[in-house]
Amino acid sequence: MKIRNIAAGLLTMTTLLSLSASAQTTDKPAKKKKHRTGSVYFSWGYNSEWYTRSTVHVTQREQQNDYDFVQVNAHDHKGWNEKSIFKQPITIPQYNYRLGYYFNDKQDLAFEINFDHTKYIIADNQYIRVRGIRNNTPIDQDILFSQQNGFYYFLNNGANFLLFNIVKRYGLYHTADRSIAIDLTGKAGIGPVIPHVENKLFGAMNDMGFQLGGWNTGLETALRVTVMKYGFLEFSQKVDYARYSHLKVAANGTAKQHFGTYELILSAGFILPTSKHNPLFEKTPVVAHPAQ
Repeated sequence: MKIRNIAAGLLTMTTLLSLSASAQTTDKPAKKKKHRTGSVYFSWGYNSEWYTRSTVHVTQREQQNDYDFVQVNAHDHKGWNEKSIFKQPITIPQYNYRLGYYFNDKQDLAFEINFDHTKYIIADNQYIRVRGIRNNTPIDQDILFSQQNGFYYFLNNGANFLLFNIVKRYGLYHTADRSIAIDLTGKAGIGPVIPHVENKLFGAMNDMGFQLGGWNTGLETALRVTVMKYGFLEFSQKVDYARYSHLKVAANGTAKQHFGTYELILSAGFILPTSKHNPLFEKTPVVAHPAQ
């Protein structure tokens, strides 16, 4: 009899526990479906640069040369200020493009491919100190670095900075319908340099061409004004540090150097949503205030 009572009690308890678990499962709210929010943007523009002084180290083992051009002065070659942009191929002047994707729900973080076609030219008609070993003989003298004297050094088809950036957007202002928006963005990244190397040193020319030539890292801030949600104008300033190595010079030689760059950039572009309910494209909800 006692065993039968105990069994009945256990059965009752099991039934109650089962009903309780079932009720808790029923009371749980249904999980919301996750949705991805994204937008892609592209811009094209033109730039101007200023470079720090730099020492160019040249090695030509076949000629027993190992010397430096000490603290050379260089400048850019804008191109866009010489004749109308519309009267020449758009890739001839110093240009830049950005291709990016905002990937988070707030649409304030992005990954960006950032390319600057910058031109670096050692200034003609400057006196430069040459120090080291040339023709297996010590050298320490000032030379006139000029094309007429058998010298030039161009990254004129591009010093070419390529960066892979992380971007952070800070919203400053927008109208309720987002027809006008003003944002500040900060960018940081690292990547390779892809220079076009052309030079003549002591009258000997190299085989000019593009090459992978080292790496660079950069920081950029930009003020962006977006109109009609999809088009924008962006003004940027940027600092970049680049290290070049194994740049081709005559007699199977190489050159290396490093320098800093300050850039000003003006670009125009567009941005498109890749998902529904994107906060960059939706109107700001109107909040009703209770009557006082």
